[in-house]
Formats: sequence, structure tokens, C-alpha cells
Amino acid sequence: MCKRAFVSIMIVVTMIFVLTGIALAALPIVKLIATGGTIAMKIDPVKKAPVPAISGEDLLATVPEISKYAQVEVQNLSNVPSDYMDPERWVALQKAANEALARPEVAGVIVSHGTDTLEESAYFLDLTIKSDKPIVLIGAQRNASEPDFDGPRNLLNAVRICVSPDAKGKGSMIVLNNQINAARFVTKTHTSSVETFNSGDFGFLGYADNDRVIFYQTPLRRQFIALASEKLPYIEIVAMYGGASGSLVKAAADQGAKGIVIQALGWGNLNIPMFEAIKYAIGKGIPVVISTRVQSGRVLPVYGFEGGGKTLKDAGAIFADDLNPQKARILLMLALQSGMTDVKQIQALFDK
Repeated sequence: MCKRAFVSIMIVVTMIFVLTGIALAALPIVKLIATGGTIAMKIDPVKKAPVPAISGEDLLATVPEISKYAQVEVQNLSNVPSDYMDPERWVALQKAANEALARPEVAGVIVSHGTDTLEESAYFLDLTIKSDKPIVLIGAQRNASEPDFDGPRNLLNAVRICVSPDAKGKGSMIVLNNQINAARFVTKTHTSSVETFNSGDFGFLGYADNDRVIFYQTPLRRQFIALASEKLPYIEIVAMYGGASGSLVKAAADQGAKGIVIQALGWGNLNIPMFEAIKYAIGKGIPVVISTRVQSGRVLPVYGFEGGGKTLKDAGAIFADDLNPQKARILLMLALQSGMTDVKQIQALFDK
């Protein structure tokens, strides 16, 4: 090859690298924080069952189309089933997401996570992060060994949402099966369907369609509670059911619980043994929050029979509004760590 031809080829190659660099620089940056879950699992040949196996980089490599929308930076925070998520891990996740969102060049944060407690992590981030940039939590109902693995689609949609101008101010969102849900209202409704996350009466925020991301509404019931400590108070959830004895409520009160959430029935009703146990806990200065096992609707102090909602309210219980027990626990946890002790003050937080 003559010298002139070699120089010409090198000029072309250099131009390609320069133009590629310019194109990449023009793309927004999205941070992917990987925490584990089914979206990071494959079938283990020995156990013959899904186990943690792939990193955030491995997941990203399954979706080359993402390079059209953003530069994605990966942080592998953990690789655990979401059943292992706990307050300590929530705080670490909040810190990682907050640090990423504070960077001006970052358009949004994606969290890959197991679906079992996905709604809890989403609500925790929604309450404790003040940025108006989008936080999109994704998971998968099928592991990476399955031919119809849904992780790549969910990741691609999350990136598209993060770079959408309309996604600002929506808080934390859960996105699976193209559907966009607000953190406060969403819950897992099916053990295996890819359309498991649903917001009930409140509906989806939007949809990641083939051609564009469309938002139909903005969540109005949002609030911010600053993290005052990395250690969050111990709070138990106790279920009411036919014949409940109340002994678990008393045990929680005696074993150091700083607050108790009751998964009550209907509008927020209990039997007499549970009612007596709750009065015992309240008498020890422990805030008790009443939620419900019913999927939709608010709890309200309506019934006047002993153990009915009106009698619980009169005894000093706090009502969780439309929050399910697992989310009521998070809000109570954050209220207590911020120094709130007055029942009326905590009730006002639940009413927001």
C-alpha cells in the first residue's frame, strides 16, 4: 500500500472515531443501578432453578438498541433477590441514586430490581429523593435463561422514559410490560404474569409505545421526607384475620418495635382481642397505623363496634389512607426517623 493511500485511510478512520465520539457526547447519560432479582438470574445447571447470575453490564449488552437513546453507566450495587431487600439496602440505594441524579449530565436513574419488593423500594425512593429527574425501577417476571426473557424490553423502555422530557416531575416509577406506574399507587398483582404491576383505581401514568413514550397524568400525592439517619426504626406489620389473638401485636410491642402497622379488614376493622392488643401498644407510646388487606380504597374510622375503625381512631390509632401495609410501614418508618412523635402530626403525613 502506498503512503498516500495509507494516510487517506487513517484520515477516514480518524474521522469515524471523531464523529462517533461527537455522537456519543450528544447523547444524554442514564445511570443503571443494578441490585439483582429475576432480571439478573439464570437457571443454574446444578440447582436447576434460577439464581443470581448476570451483572448490569450483561443486561445492558442484551439491548444494543439503547445506544440510539443514551449512554448508560452501570453501577452494580448488589445482586440479591428482592426478598433480601431491607432498610439498610434501601438507604444504600437511595444514596447511589441521589449521587447520580445530582450530576447535571445525568438525565435519570434506572434501578433493576426483583419484583417481589419492587414497590417498596420505589416508594422509599419516591419519598426520600427530591430531584425532579425520573427514577425508573424495572424488573422481570422471566429469568435470563428463558427464551421470552422480559428484562431487555423493560430496560429499553426505562432508558426511553429517562430521556423523555415529559418524565420530569413524576417521581419514582415502576415500568414493566410497557406500562408506567406511580410508586405510591402501584402494587404487584400476579405471581408470574408480565402484566403484574397495576395501580388499581388510579390507573397507569403512561405507556412506552413503539414510537414514543406517552404520559396521561402526573401523580399529585407526592411528598419528600429527608433521611435524617442511615439507621431506620424497627417497625412490624401484623395481619388481622378471622380469630386473630392479638398476641403478635403484644409481642412486637414488648420486643422493641418503634411502630406497628396493622393489616386490618375492610375499612379498617378488627376483632376484640386485636383491639385490646392495639390499645396495649398505644399505651406503651408505640404509634399504631391501620391499613387494610383490601386491594383498593381508603381506610376510614367508620364503624362504632368494639374494634371498629371509629373505636380505633378514638383509641389513638393512625389511619393509612390508601397505602397498603408495606408502604404504610415505610412512611411510618420515615416519619419516626425524622423525629415525629405526635399522632396528629403523623396522621397529617398519611393524609397528604
